[in-house]
Amino acid sequence: MSALDLKPLRGQACLVTGGAKRLGRASALALAEAGADVAITFNKSAGEAQHTVVDLSSHGVRAFALHCDVTDEASVKAMMKEVGRELGRIDILVNNAATNVAQAPCLEIDEGMFDKMIEINLKSTFRMTKLVAPGMCQRGSGSIINIASIAGMRPQYHGLLYSMTKAALIMMTQSYAVELGPMGVRVNAIAPGLIQTVLSEYYWKDEGRRSKQLGAQPVKHLGQPVEIAEIALMLAGDGSSYMTGQTLVVDGGYLISSM
Repeated sequence: MSALDLKPLRGQACLVTGGAKRLGRASALALAEAGADVAITFNKSAGEAQHTVVDLSSHGVRAFALHCDVTDEASVKAMMKEVGRELGRIDILVNNAATNVAQAPCLEIDEGMFDKMIEINLKSTFRMTKLVAPGMCQRGSGSIINIASIAGMRPQYHGLLYSMTKAALIMMTQSYAVELGPMGVRVNAIAPGLIQTVLSEYYWKDEGRRSKQLGAQPVKHLGQPVEIAEIALMLAGDGSSYMTGQTLVVDGGYLISSM
């Protein structure tokens, strides 16, 4: 096997939103290890972003972090201009930025929570895709990967807004795939189950909730960010060249557990 075979994404340029930590960091590292140049965005985690850049660069690729508030159109456009100056183009886009500020009973949710969840979990993907996809279409190739959730496929208890936004993201993925596919751009999503990140601490830090979840899974370990990153890597490369509009469930078998 040649060195080129060990770096299947050599010469590719990637953008990972929310790439300083958690799933975004793991995905960025997997792409860099495969040889891609990687830009990550961060909002309030500048220190973690710089540490991630150091780790990305250790794979011999170009890597840098850019501040971006995905809820601010001007901030997004400014970040994209900088990415254009640094990388020239984007071949792979990972829409990972997300939040869950409304883990509460549905009748306790207010409009501020609603608007913030829409802005971060859904509208950021719309903004990024609108800016990145035209260049991909012009070149006749590209891969867009949206990080959804199994909560977008089944209602999450006390998680109305998270489930709602992730369900919409899955449909957005399919709609983009239908329209962009003829121009050579593939659009897919990943729907993780319970992954050990700060965002999901509500479930895995509590022994009762964690035991209930793992007890229903055929695969009995708590999911790790690298296990999602490996799927992102597959979707980014030629190994998924005949796949678009799909949402790949990576949940240890939770959704198929028997009654």
